[in-house]
Amino acid sequence: MTNKPTSQDEALEKAFGACLDALYAAAEADTASPALQRALQLRSFLAVAEEQVFVVRETIHRATSGDRDPLELCAEAMYFDAQWLEAALDARDS
Repeated sequence: MTNKPTSQDEALEKAFGACLDALYAAAEADTASPALQRALQLRSFLAVAEEQVFVVRETIHRATSGDRDPLELCAEAMYFDAQWLEAALDARDS
């Protein structure tokens, strides 16, 4: 189980009629349906994707904050961050 919250936790709990702890307990006890097992696998992936979106967004915000010297900006690093953010957003949305 990933302890990181995701944007879809509430929907998952509603769809399967139980809290996340109970859903993961069912998966660990091997009593979960194949649909629940797959949903929990996708939730783990979503948690990683959403975390990466947050990390890259914060990196970009720090690099472009008002108190930074604009001459310190590196176009190559910003381009890489933009690509990484796009990949993370695509993964999250898929």
